[in-house]
Amino acid sequence: MRSLTRKLAIAATLMSVLAGTAFAETPWQKNHPRREEVNQRLANQNRRIHNEVKEGEMSHAQAAQLHRDDRNIRREERDMAAQNGGHITKQEQRALNQQENAVSSKIGQ
Repeated sequence: MRSLTRKLAIAATLMSVLAGTAFAETPWQKNHPRREEVNQRLANQNRRIHNEVKEGEMSHAQAAQLHRDDRNIRREERDMAAQNGGHITKQEQRALNQQENAVSSKIGQ
């Protein structure tokens, strides 16, 4: 019984440590939430594109074009931030999200 209690205590401790680090924000994420959201979406789209190619549902040429589109969005996000002290406005975020939506709709067609 003691070993079971000890194992449960260790498991609970590990879970709390892992959960705590999963929700920790870096200072950059905390100070630039709009940029973080845009960049997370771009990273997610990158993973989706890679999965589509891996599964044979998308050609390398199609993937290259979508990656090019995503790079252009990322470049635009950086240019917008450079003009505003490292931040982007809600309106700029909305425009970037619309562009990301257009690319996202091409993934998995």
